[in-house]
Amino acid sequence: MGIKSVLIAVWAVIILLVILVPLPTLLLDFLLVINLAISLLILLNAIYAKDALTMSSFPTILLFTTLYRLALNVASTRLIIGHGEAGKVIQSFGEFVGGNNIVVGAIVFLIIMIVQFLVITKGAERVSEVAARFTLDAMPGKQMAIDADLNSGLINEAEAKERRKKIQKEADFYGAMDGASKFVKNDAIFGFIATALNIIGGFIMGMTQGAGLTVEEVLAKYTILTIGDGLVNQVPSLLVSIATGIIVTRAASDGDLGEEIVTQLGRNPKVMYIAAGACFVMTFIIGQFFMIIVAVFLIYLGTRLSAIEKEEMKKGEVVTEEMKVEEIRRPENVVSLLHVDPIELEFGYGIIPLADVNQGGDLLDRVVMIRRQLALELGMIVPIIRLRDNIQLNPNQYVIKIKGVEVSSGELMMDHFMAMNPGTAEEEIDGIPTTEPAFGLPALWITESQRDRAEMLGYTVVDPPSIIATHMTEVIKKHAHELLGRQDVQTLLDNVKNSYPAIVEELVPKLLTLGEVQKVLANLLREGVSIRDMVTILETLADYAPVTRDTDMLTEYVRQALGRAISRTFITPENSDVITIDPQLEQMIMDSVQKTEVGAYLTIEPSVTNKIINNLAKHVEKIVQLGKQPVVLASPVVRLYFKRLTEQSIPGLVVLSYNELDPSIEVNSVGMVTVS
Repeated sequence: MGIKSVLIAVWAVIILLVILVPLPTLLLDFLLVINLAISLLILLNAIYAKDALTMSSFPTILLFTTLYRLALNVASTRLIIGHGEAGKVIQSFGEFVGGNNIVVGAIVFLIIMIVQFLVITKGAERVSEVAARFTLDAMPGKQMAIDADLNSGLINEAEAKERRKKIQKEADFYGAMDGASKFVKNDAIFGFIATALNIIGGFIMGMTQGAGLTVEEVLAKYTILTIGDGLVNQVPSLLVSIATGIIVTRAASDGDLGEEIVTQLGRNPKVMYIAAGACFVMTFIIGQFFMIIVAVFLIYLGTRLSAIEKEEMKKGEVVTEEMKVEEIRRPENVVSLLHVDPIELEFGYGIIPLADVNQGGDLLDRVVMIRRQLALELGMIVPIIRLRDNIQLNPNQYVIKIKGVEVSSGELMMDHFMAMNPGTAEEEIDGIPTTEPAFGLPALWITESQRDRAEMLGYTVVDPPSIIATHMTEVIKKHAHELLGRQDVQTLLDNVKNSYPAIVEELVPKLLTLGEVQKVLANLLREGVSIRDMVTILETLADYAPVTRDTDMLTEYVRQALGRAISRTFITPENSDVITIDPQLEQMIMDSVQKTEVGAYLTIEPSVTNKIINNLAKHVEKIVQLGKQPVVLASPVVRLYFKRLTEQSIPGLVVLSYNELDPSIEVNSVGMVTVS
């Protein structure tokens, strides 16, 4: 435990002892001086704080200082009423501030009380309430702004984490200040009540045990002590109240308070000249010569500010010219131009409102959700999606690029909705024919007035941001295997290592390299298999890596380990129709496999390949016409090669092996692929 923590604990104990134990006047004087010093320190720190969070412990400080003042008030009250004295500090305050005049002292004390209670404390309390409310209301918007900056690449994950932490601290601080400001308010009320009790109690004690003192002498003695006690406690309380007001009113400030105030009040020479003219006129109204001195001083300040402005303008022009010359002479730095973004979305100027938060656009939020959705579906870390406007595109056109190369595009009709008939619509509606960009389905552009009717008739209606988001999601799924790099795999392994260190340490790099693990994961993503269950994948690789380091064979072993998840993804009770492969065709495929050091390939004649593809296409077309996804079942040793045989002609075709089927799933064979 550090000495600082011990000091705070000792302070808390001292507060308790001051309340319970009678204090000698000398010790009370010392504690009162400490109270003044602490209050002054708090005020000065509040003035020089860069922002509110610089004094994040201020609510707790308020609690401790308030309790400390209350304890001193109790101790001084005990001495005033019980002994008719309270030490030199209180006596001096009562005599000096009031000038040995009870009326003057009482009025000064009341003025301080009223200023603190009605002006500073009440204002600080209200500002605290409003600041707490608005800070909490603004939290969702600030979080969304951070996600948008992170998604657009303006900040990294560490900076985003730091910003979120700061937002949470701000909310906690202003929430605490909302409650802590009540300490200051109630402290002022208590000071007023304690003063009244001291006067009444002192008068009673003076009259009953005053040893022959007259009424005037009793009032003079106890009133001066009470006023001194009130002042010696209210002055530190006033300082802390001012500090509270400074802290809670610095929401838009992030620099030195004195520098900001002086700079902002004295930045415009015209203001100085106008104020000087007003002071000069006031000289003839009030007849005081010092107003002319003030006017002359303001004119001097205005002249100095004008000279400084001109000098800064000249310096700015010189710097600009130097920068231009330097820019011409300096060789161009092309390193920054070498970076290629993994995923880019470029759009014409007509689509900018969809991405502009200030215009109500939510495309940035949808992009964030895409990354989260794909992390859950595929188990991979989708790279940051870069959004850019491109004036070379048509106004309503957008382009999706993977590693700097365009892979897909689309065009929107702003202020329209896309309606698609899922095959169950009751009747046709009028609209502009188009094609849904993600799946290539026929669709219609309809107006907003037609939207409700289209939905009632059974059409699927989507807005432009949803069209882009869906298209982007499908493109990323299709190219997920290209986006998964070694660094991403290392991040996934580090995440698994936090909970399952043994499996990672056993596999990489002892059995497989990072690149080999990446190839297996990429093979899975290429066929739409989620890699979210990394523990099962890594354990399977650890089991079979000693047998073979062929990444294609290792992929098949992993697929079999993930069989339940794979089969339930592609085969459902509503979509249980499958296409099988003729055993003779499977044998022919196996006989035509040629293995080399760099991998295996098929040596089937093109004419035979065409027959296989044509026969397969007929069965696939029948299933598609039924509105179902075609699935091909093959033997475990044939599955990979048959997939490679068909992926160019029928991309996206799902090919499963019998070993990947969940035993509880029933399938219905609706056709068999043959050579003939």
